[in-house]
Amino acid sequence: MAGLWRCVGVRWGEGGARLRWKEGRSSGLEYGRVVAFRVVGARSCVGARGNPCPMGAPVPGRSTQARCAECARLDRAHSVAADTYLDDPRTYRVYLAWFGSGLLKVGITAEERGPARLLEQGAVAFCWLGRGPLMAARRCEELLRAALGVPDRIPYAEKRAVRARLPGVEERTAEVAALYARAVALPGWPESLERVEGQVVDHQAEFGLDGLPDADGVVAELVDEGVVSGRLLAAAGPDLHLDAGDGRGVLVLDTRLMSGWGLTALGPGDPGGFTVPVREVPKEGGEQGSLF
Repeated sequence: MAGLWRCVGVRWGEGGARLRWKEGRSSGLEYGRVVAFRVVGARSCVGARGNPCPMGAPVPGRSTQARCAECARLDRAHSVAADTYLDDPRTYRVYLAWFGSGLLKVGITAEERGPARLLEQGAVAFCWLGRGPLMAARRCEELLRAALGVPDRIPYAEKRAVRARLPGVEERTAEVAALYARAVALPGWPESLERVEGQVVDHQAEFGLDGLPDADGVVAELVDEGVVSGRLLAAAGPDLHLDAGDGRGVLVLDTRLMSGWGLTALGPGDPGGFTVPVREVPKEGGEQGSLF
């Protein structure tokens, strides 16, 4: 169908976040700008490793991966994150990422990617721990998990819950620095992993989090003929915080839910606001009932 756009995710770089589209197009995500689109048709598998799904298989609307079981298996077959690709000759870095008070994780990323992985995960602050071969980085990651109880994953629901109520930059910097000091003092570091100076980097400005209101809801899924329209307040990782402008407050759209759908610009007869399923976010003290 002419005029359809197909999203393949968010890419973070020096210029901020951009929505990427099939065939190499991209759209800048500028704070204060309206993000608006209508969903068309059914959601289908996006394939694996740059190859289309041979079956064009349908995928559930609530899935954040937009891949059928077979394409998901093929994608993970060469995944560093899944420990299925172990002979990568590149240099890797080990990092500590901070998402809120007490919400820290350890992870690894290819050195050539710089801080892109941290931005993609929505890390409000982070610091590097070490650099070296892939397997040495993996052993260091496991050491920190076992010795310090630091996880390698934090659910996005937990990240979103605290994003609008973060402590000041000095407090979060101190929390990351304290864990860094404990980490580099541990015995048993792999000999081939070089320790890196623990300079804490903060992403509050890049994400637009200053003055961000609490979220009132989270988009549960997209549906055929559903509309999303709101003013962009902030973006962190794959999440867009949008002012719905229809009395529903601030709603969060995980852009991973957009993959696999055909999307089109709103026409004169399309409603504004959100006509897709939204899950309300409980409040403290109780619950309250071109393309762009």
